[in-house]
Amino acid sequence: MANRVYHYSNFSRGQVIEWTTGSIEPCKSWLLLPAENLWPEWLRGILYLAAMLYLFVGIAIVSDVFMCSIEVITSKKKKVVRWDPERNQKVEREVLVWNETVANLTLMALGSSAPEILLAVMETSLHITEEPSKKDSLGTFTIIGSAAFNLLMITALCILSVPSPQVKRIKEFGVFMLTAAWSIFAYLWILVVTLWISPGQVEIWEAWLTLGFAALLVLTAYAQDSGWWIKRTKVNGTPLESTSHANIRVINGNLKHHGSVIHGVSKELETLEAEKTASTINLKHAATTEEMNGHGNDIVLRDLEAGEVGDRPGSANATSLLEEKSQFARARFRHAAVRSMLGGRKKHAQERAQTPRLRALVEKVRAMQQEAKAVVPTEELKGKFTFARSAYQVYESAGKLDVDVLFHRRAPKQFPVNGSVTENGNALTYEVHDDETGPDNDCINSVVNVSFETREGTAKPETEFKFTQGTLVFKETEWRKTISIPIVNDNQYECDMDFYLILKNPDGGAGLGDPSVTRVTIIDDDVPGEFSFLSPNYAADMGKGVLTAEVVRTKGSDGNVTLQYTTIDGTAKGCETLTDGADYITTCGTLCFKHNETSKLIDIEVNKETKGSKNFVITLRNPSVGAKLGEHCAAVANLNSDDLETRLANVLDDEGEQETWGEQIKGAMTVGGDVDENGKEIPPSKMDYVLHFITFFWKVLFSFMPPCHYGGGWPSFFISLGWIGACTAVVEQLAGLLSCVMNIAPSVAGISIIALGTSVPDTFASRSAAIQDTNADAAIGNITGSNSVNVFLGLGLPWIMSSMYNHFHPDRRKFIIGTENLDLGVISFITVGSACIILLIIRRKVIGGELGGKKISKVITALSLTLLWLIFVLVCTLRAYGILKS
Repeated sequence: MANRVYHYSNFSRGQVIEWTTGSIEPCKSWLLLPAENLWPEWLRGILYLAAMLYLFVGIAIVSDVFMCSIEVITSKKKKVVRWDPERNQKVEREVLVWNETVANLTLMALGSSAPEILLAVMETSLHITEEPSKKDSLGTFTIIGSAAFNLLMITALCILSVPSPQVKRIKEFGVFMLTAAWSIFAYLWILVVTLWISPGQVEIWEAWLTLGFAALLVLTAYAQDSGWWIKRTKVNGTPLESTSHANIRVINGNLKHHGSVIHGVSKELETLEAEKTASTINLKHAATTEEMNGHGNDIVLRDLEAGEVGDRPGSANATSLLEEKSQFARARFRHAAVRSMLGGRKKHAQERAQTPRLRALVEKVRAMQQEAKAVVPTEELKGKFTFARSAYQVYESAGKLDVDVLFHRRAPKQFPVNGSVTENGNALTYEVHDDETGPDNDCINSVVNVSFETREGTAKPETEFKFTQGTLVFKETEWRKTISIPIVNDNQYECDMDFYLILKNPDGGAGLGDPSVTRVTIIDDDVPGEFSFLSPNYAADMGKGVLTAEVVRTKGSDGNVTLQYTTIDGTAKGCETLTDGADYITTCGTLCFKHNETSKLIDIEVNKETKGSKNFVITLRNPSVGAKLGEHCAAVANLNSDDLETRLANVLDDEGEQETWGEQIKGAMTVGGDVDENGKEIPPSKMDYVLHFITFFWKVLFSFMPPCHYGGGWPSFFISLGWIGACTAVVEQLAGLLSCVMNIAPSVAGISIIALGTSVPDTFASRSAAIQDTNADAAIGNITGSNSVNVFLGLGLPWIMSSMYNHFHPDRRKFIIGTENLDLGVISFITVGSACIILLIIRRKVIGGELGGKKISKVITALSLTLLWLIFVLVCTLRAYGILKS
């Protein structure tokens, strides 16, 4: 009894008396209920741990809203005026206001690391008035533990997740190495401050310099990305603007997924994990950079506006789209990972950012399908002059172009439009038979005449063609006349040019029909030409078990040209043989075009037994020097394809309009089911209801925040940031209570329980990115930058708060921090982190990429990284409990 120390807690209607032995203090927190310290310690430990896990769910959900608002903010665009050399004029286009690298290292990094950073900030805010002590900081060790888990365990998981023997590498490797160096420096800086410059304390200038390093990190990363010190060059003739890559984005509109839960993947995760799946209308512009030499293909999803300069491959708008998709790649994977844990149909604004484009896409499809079903105009052509077709193409070296003029002595028979445009007008839009004349009363048997004349377009007379005019006289039995137009071959490479031939002044009672104006395109054939698929979509012949795709050569056919082709899995799975559930045989090879050869066929064997609508992608790449890839350098190959318009319309309907506030609240309360591969609705399962029940409180609570698209994202940004801060404040208190009742050191709790809890969304997001993204950037490329930002913001801000507070309170000592466990923890992280980065560099050099490879190499690497993480945790734990001495 003599060793007992009594502690009194007074309340308005009584008091609680607790006693402890020796110097042990009772657990303290503003979360404690009256007499809660008298509860059994095992019960309190279970309750605190369960509450922390539930808070981690809430933090993950509100962090997703926070990330959504950041995407809306950083997706803002501005209009700039650039010179278009192809059109020889100034063009206006929209570009992102936020640079990709700046966005990733500022708001995006804050979004993914907000829980760790705010935990450190809230811990400092709650204890800033207390007397400085040398006890371990939970926030500091959470940042260190989260960095170790992200760099080692997430990287190990990503390496294992890539299917063997596929290899994926980091595209922006220069930026990755720069941020890796910064991440190591950040932790070295902690040692410099706490052990050498001002041992055991942080001075004001050190705190502000730590925060300033965040700005310097962004500046140097931006300089590296922009090539300030190393001039970026063109690769294989590709403009600098087009060297950025975006991920293949193919829409699986056949399935209308509703919000679901972990066992029933949500629509967002389904879409992202089908990132290479299903179909769209037009996949353009396969980037031909060195990254594609054996390391995967990056394709840009484009709309059906092939004729517009602003949307052509390599154009300004195409570059803007590339940058935008690249900027939000990891954020989209993180959204999907979080929402797959929800049980409802929650949607956010950024998911529907492409809705107008999809809507236009559907309308374009409808127009094309109607045009494809159309026949020759049904206007009365009897007694009228027309050209045989409305457009012609002619090689510059042909020397002349023959154009047929028709006089319809009787109404022509109508036939559907078919056939492709060929040289000199051999493909007619309709047929005219030799029996156009005759003795019957329906035939016009008089002499008629019509004048013709060439008119310049982009092609100029005398330089590209000879000005031609004259009059055609049709005798009683004549219905076809030919105009010969000389074409000038100047042996000088030029863009394709157009001119026009018109009919005018009909006489003899005749008139003009449609077409009375024809466009002539002069193809400059002094270049190897452009290569593309004839169509952006192909359907397999499931009866024969083969899919045939045609590659055409346009805009020239000079010399021998080679180019490579390969297949990429979509919803269809490819293997070397049609076994183990393969839908088609993975194919790659080289096409050899001889001089003047304009088309080749690619045959791919498919599985006749494949069920359901599936697809894969065929891409072209690496043409010979001088040759180019055309607008359809990738095509979607469909197995058991359905109507494209219907699938796109399904996507459009499922995306819907931007949610209103009321719809957001209603969606949070709704439990969603799923659909099978045939599109049949599956009712919610028991697990759907269980997880919906678990997350219901958080979803409904956060649904009362303004939707992300309101106010440009800023209201949601600040409100969600406040909620993250409030939740982390509670986590900090619970962690302290858990440490108290379970005798867990704060440093151990920070590097283990708290670090793992805040890293769960990033873990799932990185795994999905590793599996579905075409490179490793979205999976692991941002980890080192995020780790650096965590130190510079997560420690810089608390250090500034404490040092400034102490500075303006002279009665207090300087800002003192504990270094007994911090020094070894930081040194351990620097050691294992450096080993991880070196191991990734070795894999890049030896295997060809940081992720994937043969199974044995993946397992060895993953086990090595896991062992490094376990060593890190073990060393920090032994030091925290005094087993390892200073």
